[in-house]
Amino acid sequence: MSEQVQRVDTLFLHEARDHYLAVARRDEERLFRAKLEVAEKDAGPRPGRFRTKTDSGEEPRNPDEFVDIARRAGRIRISEQTSRSGRAELQELLDAYQLDAKVVRTCRLCAGKGRYSPITSETAIEADGESICPDCALRELEREIAFSGQLTGTAHDRLEELLLDVQDLDRITGLLQGNLDPDLTKFDEVSATTDDIDPVPVTDLDLHPGIQGLLEDRFEDLLPVQSLSVENGLVEGDDQLVVSATATGKTLVGEMAGLHRLLSGNGKMLFLVPLVALANQKHEDFEDEYGHLANVTIRVGSSRIRDDGHAFDPTADIVVGTYEGIDHALRTGKDLGEIGTVVIDEVHTLKEDERGHRLDGLISRLKHYCESQAERKQDYTGAQWVYLSATVGNPGELARGLDAKLVEFEERPVPIERHVTFADGQEKPDIENKLVRREFDQESSMGYQGQTIIFTNSRRRCHEISRKLDYPSAAYHAGLDYGERKSVERKFGNQDIAAVVTTAALAAGVDFPANQVIFDSLAMGIEWLSVQEFEQMLGRAGRPDYHDKGKVYLLVEPDAAYHGSMEGSEDEAAFKLLKGEMEDVVTHYDETAAIEETLANVTVGGKAAKRLNDRMIGDVPTKPALSKLIEYEFIDGFQPTPLGRAVTTHFLEPGAAFQILDGVRKGADPYDVVAELELRGEEE
Repeated sequence: MSEQVQRVDTLFLHEARDHYLAVARRDEERLFRAKLEVAEKDAGPRPGRFRTKTDSGEEPRNPDEFVDIARRAGRIRISEQTSRSGRAELQELLDAYQLDAKVVRTCRLCAGKGRYSPITSETAIEADGESICPDCALRELEREIAFSGQLTGTAHDRLEELLLDVQDLDRITGLLQGNLDPDLTKFDEVSATTDDIDPVPVTDLDLHPGIQGLLEDRFEDLLPVQSLSVENGLVEGDDQLVVSATATGKTLVGEMAGLHRLLSGNGKMLFLVPLVALANQKHEDFEDEYGHLANVTIRVGSSRIRDDGHAFDPTADIVVGTYEGIDHALRTGKDLGEIGTVVIDEVHTLKEDERGHRLDGLISRLKHYCESQAERKQDYTGAQWVYLSATVGNPGELARGLDAKLVEFEERPVPIERHVTFADGQEKPDIENKLVRREFDQESSMGYQGQTIIFTNSRRRCHEISRKLDYPSAAYHAGLDYGERKSVERKFGNQDIAAVVTTAALAAGVDFPANQVIFDSLAMGIEWLSVQEFEQMLGRAGRPDYHDKGKVYLLVEPDAAYHGSMEGSEDEAAFKLLKGEMEDVVTHYDETAAIEETLANVTVGGKAAKRLNDRMIGDVPTKPALSKLIEYEFIDGFQPTPLGRAVTTHFLEPGAAFQILDGVRKGADPYDVVAELELRGEEE
């Protein structure tokens, strides 16, 4: 002991039941821990039993050694957690030897384990009504995280950062139980941004009087993205790729171009969208807004009849369609007449694995159709192409691939707060209910109540969540019929319901003027959302004419995934999305996609199929695809065989086609064939 105490920087004393804990430190290292019992003598309190702690137990020491150590100590500190009577007793004992001591605020958890951890108001962290040091707080947080489920490193770091910032362990662990304290859940705020662009007065436009008068009745000036498009040759017929965030007004760009050319006698307008629900909404909007100027029809899927009973009219002035609907018309040789304008909405769909190659092929086939029409009709000059997209990572490259002029506008009309909280699947509806209630009880400065869109990843979950919300709400998904969907849209627009619960698959499109978006899950089907999809969805929060601010909540289940094939967990996906870079729009072709699009191009273009392949965005291996088509007996020369025509008109991939054909040849029950196809899809 004598060698150990040649020099002691700090002697720390802390009350523990029937004794005091004494800890000696030198150069930030602990020299020893000991138990000190105080004996009451006639002259006052004096050192009684003094025992140092060893690995094997306790070693008795002469009580005078405590006094020797205290005299050698550079400073003596008594923990604030020691009782008033204990502090008084120690002070009296030390006074007897002319030794000074100071009471300091320390971590109780450390003191109880023989560690000297002084804390200040800058470092102390509140936990269950007392102050502890950051190290102990982080250890307690680790235990809570382990109990709630494993978090990825990024989410872990986020909670630790919050803990050290707000210095309250209980508030942080509350996040793991779905705490909705906005000061804690707030991840960041994306500021409203407006580029300095001179607006084009509507009266300065040189449009056909029909659309010119309509716009003059509705607006004084064009919005910035619309102004940029006009300044870059929209009215003169230039092809454009218009890249801008949700709710910035880019849809009207396509409408202005299409209606101007239509009314000027330059051909009909095609307005193409990725989803049936979007086509239905756009068809109704066009009938309401432009029905007095032109007749409007709709083409979705392969059916000639839409689900509300209206027949498709290929001679109509305005054709609203899904990509697949118009592609089916081309593959089956339908005459679409003279097309003056093609508007492709959500053109960033080109990057999607399942649908990207089909949109790529559709654009090439539709351009071929227009060129063929121009060759046959001298007074027809072809179509103007307007591509609309949310923000993408490679706008210049995409514009070059589409042979269009880039019009790019980065603006967010209102600021958006982005929040993250943690909850498991069963807890999420309760949290969503609180958030929906909180928003609907508030009113913006424009006089609108706060309404919510909740995105989830299944139709069943839509109904499950909607049933658990206290305020009026509705499920909204592609499984509803047309009338049901329109009823939901109308109720939301009239503020008769507080929330819609919809699938992520409908994120691109239906225009609900919500100020709050909640992500019940961060998956679309069995895949995590891409940054592109995520940005598109959160962009639904906040409208400049309705709301002062948008709010986005990510409800994250630690260590959760929705399918065994998914990489990573929901908390990992959350922070990747929040911090992620926008992906490039690139169309990739595997053998199956190359065969499908080449067959469609042969069906539509015959000997021009290679030229159609070459003009596509993605790199299509034409020769191997043609070899496979011949091998599969899908084509004969540059014409589809009856089998090949059946495959391409039903959008079948080769494996599925052969499976159906095999079932038919074997006389299998059709239901069994369908079941096998479903199982095959699940395995893939």
